[in-house]
Amino acid sequence: MPGFLLEVGTEELPASFLSDALVQWHQRIPQSLETNSLKGESVEVYGTPRRLAVVIKGLPSQQPDREEEIKGPPAQAAFKDGQPTAAAAGFAKKQGVELDALFVRPTDKGEFVFVQKRIPGRPVAEILTELVPQWIWGLEGKRLMRWGNGDARFSRPIRWLVALLDETVLPLELVNGSKTINSDRISQGHRVLHPEPVTIAQATDYVTALKSAYVTVDPEERKNLIKEQVNAVAENLGGYTVIYPDLLAEVTNLVEYPSAVVGKFEAEFLELPTEVITEVMVTHQRYFPVFKTGSLEQELLPNFLTISNGDPNKSEIVAVGNERVIRARLADGRFFYEADLTKPLESFLPQLEKVTFQEELGSVRAKVDRVVNIAEQISSQLELEENQSQRIQRAALLCKADLVTQMVYEFPELQGIMGEKYALASGEDAEVAKAISEHYLPATADGNPPGTLTGQVVGLADRLDTLVSIFGLGLIPSGSSDPFALKRAANAVIKIIWSKTLRINEQNYGGLKLDLATLLEQVVTDFSEAFHKDKKLLITALQDFFLQRLRSQLQEEKQIDYDLVNAVLGENDPEYTERTLKDLLDVRDRALYLQQIRNDSTLDNIYETVNRSTRLAAQGDLDTKQLEPTTVVRPELFQKPSEVALYNALIESVPQTQAAQQTRNYQLLVAALTKIAPTVSNFFDGPDSVLVMDSDPEVKRNRLHLLGLVRNHARVLADFGAIVKNL
Repeated sequence: MPGFLLEVGTEELPASFLSDALVQWHQRIPQSLETNSLKGESVEVYGTPRRLAVVIKGLPSQQPDREEEIKGPPAQAAFKDGQPTAAAAGFAKKQGVELDALFVRPTDKGEFVFVQKRIPGRPVAEILTELVPQWIWGLEGKRLMRWGNGDARFSRPIRWLVALLDETVLPLELVNGSKTINSDRISQGHRVLHPEPVTIAQATDYVTALKSAYVTVDPEERKNLIKEQVNAVAENLGGYTVIYPDLLAEVTNLVEYPSAVVGKFEAEFLELPTEVITEVMVTHQRYFPVFKTGSLEQELLPNFLTISNGDPNKSEIVAVGNERVIRARLADGRFFYEADLTKPLESFLPQLEKVTFQEELGSVRAKVDRVVNIAEQISSQLELEENQSQRIQRAALLCKADLVTQMVYEFPELQGIMGEKYALASGEDAEVAKAISEHYLPATADGNPPGTLTGQVVGLADRLDTLVSIFGLGLIPSGSSDPFALKRAANAVIKIIWSKTLRINEQNYGGLKLDLATLLEQVVTDFSEAFHKDKKLLITALQDFFLQRLRSQLQEEKQIDYDLVNAVLGENDPEYTERTLKDLLDVRDRALYLQQIRNDSTLDNIYETVNRSTRLAAQGDLDTKQLEPTTVVRPELFQKPSEVALYNALIESVPQTQAAQQTRNYQLLVAALTKIAPTVSNFFDGPDSVLVMDSDPEVKRNRLHLLGLVRNHARVLADFGAIVKNL
C-alpha cells in the first residue's frame, strides 16, 4: 500500500503559526482523506521553522468503486404514453447507459427518472494532486503575507516542495503569479550544520533522511530533547530549571536541531526580585532560569540556559552574545526597580488619573474608587471585623498603583507582583501587599483563586466593576467576540465564590457566603446613578450573563450532566434565578449532590414518583415555596386512606427538608423523599389509589395540593421536571 510524503519548505516560520498549522493539518488531512475514501493506516504531521510535512502510510492505490443513484428529469417529461421522450434519451446518453437502465421513483417533488451507476474509483495520485494545494493554501493564521507578484498568501514565502508517492515524484505545481514551484524529491537540511540539499529516496525515508541532515522534524521529539538537555545541564550547575509550558512550546518551534547553551550574569543582579529576573529571561529572552537545588524558596543561580539552533561547537560564542543581551536587560530592570523604590506605593495614585480605563468610564483612578466602594459593600455583606475590612479597603485603594511604576511600564506582565513588592517596601501590611498581587487571580481558566480573604474580596470587587461598567455601556460579549474578557471575569467571580473553605467570624464556609444578586443590585444602582443608565435592563443582562457562565462552569469544570444543571438553575424560572444568584454555593452543592445520586442510582428511587407528582401539580395553584401541609391541605376532604398516609408522610418530611435548606445537607431531603416514595406510589396506583382530577373541584384541589407539596419538597433540591430519566 503506497506511502505519501508532502513537505512544504519555507523561510523561517513564526513559532505561533507553526504550532497552529500542525494542529490544523492533524485535523484536516485525515478528514480530507476519509471524505475521498482514502483513509490511510497512519497520518504523521511534522514541522520545523523551515518546513511543514506530512507522511501518510498505508494508502489504498485507488478509491474503491461505488454505486451512485443519479437523478434525471421528471417522469412526466421523460415518458409520454409509456414511451421514452427525447429528455429520457438525452439523460441516458449523458450517463452512458441504455434506456432500459432508467427507472422511475417517487420523491417529495413528484416522480423522477433515476439511473444506478457504478462509479470506478480514481487513482490515489490523481486525487492527491487535487488535495495537496487545498491543504497548503487552506492553512489559516494571523498576518499571512503575499510575496512575489501573485495573490497567494502564506505565513512566509514557500521555497521548495517535496511530494513523493512511494519513490515516485508526484507532479505538483504551486503557482503564485509569475512564480511556479514544482514538486521534487530535494529537501534542505540544517542551514549551518548541513547546508547541502537532501535527496529523499522514498516517502517513508523522510524522518531518517532529515535527521541525517541535522533536522529533527518531529516536534515532540525536539521537545523531549530540549527537556532532557536543560534538565541535565541545570543539574551539572548544581541546580534545576522550571519547564514553563509556553516557553517550551515556543522554543521547540524555533529550532531544528536543539542544543542547550549555558550563560551567566553577574551575581549582583540577584538582588533584584526573582520575578523580575525570570520575567526578563522567560518572556523577553526565551531563556530558562536556573534555581539552586535544596533552597526552601526558589533561589536563582547566576546562570541561564538557552536553546541554540546553531553549531554546538560554537556554543561559547552564542553564550557571550546571550550574556550581553541579558546583562543589558537586567541593568534596565535594576534601574527601574531602584527608581520606583524611592517613593511609597501610595504616591503613584495621582498618576492613575492620567491612565484611561475606558474612554466613557474615565481613568484607572476613577475605577479604583469604584473598586474601593464595591469592596466595602462585600465586606459589609460578609459582616467582617473592622480590622479585616480596613485591610481590604487599603488593598483595594493600592491594587492598581503599580501600573504607573517604571518597572510595570517596561514589563507589564509584572503587574500586581511588583505592587506586592513595593507595598512591602513601603511598610504596608503583609496581607494588604499579598492581596495586590492576588487580586488578579485566577490568571487562567484552570488557575487557582486568591488564597487570602483580602485578595478574594478585592478580586471580586475589581471584576464586578469591570462587568457592570462595560455592560452598562452596552458592550456585551457576542459569540467569540469578548474584547474586555468579560466571560473570564464572570468565571473568576464564580470561582472565587466557590473557593476553598475560609474561616470568617468563627464560622467555616466552603467558599464565600455571598449574595451576588443583592451585590449586583447595589453596584448597578451606583453605576446607573453616576452614568445615567437604565438600571433594570442592566441588571437583567448581568443576571442572564452570570446564569450562562454558571451553566458553563457546572458542566465543564464540575462535570455535571446538562439536564441536572438545568434542574438546579431552572429554565425560565424567576424563583430559581433569584435563588441561584443569592447563593452560588448552594447551586454548586445541589448540582454536585444530584450528580452523585445519579451516579450511585439513588436518584432512580425517587425519580418516577417525584416527576409524576411534579407534572400533575402544575395543574394546581399551590405556591412553589409552600412546604407545610397543615396550612394548605384540608384533611376533612380526604376520601381514601392513601390521602391520609401521604398527608402524614409530608408532615414528617418537613423538619428534614427545612434542615436540608439550612445546612445544605441534601442527603436529609433525599432520605425523606426516598421514604415517602412508596406512599406516593400507593396514592397513584395502590389498592386505595385516588383519582386526582376528581369531579368535585375542592377534592381535586386538595389532592393537587398534596402533590404540589411533594413537588415543593423536591424543588428544594432541584426541578425534577427538567431531569431526563435515561440520560
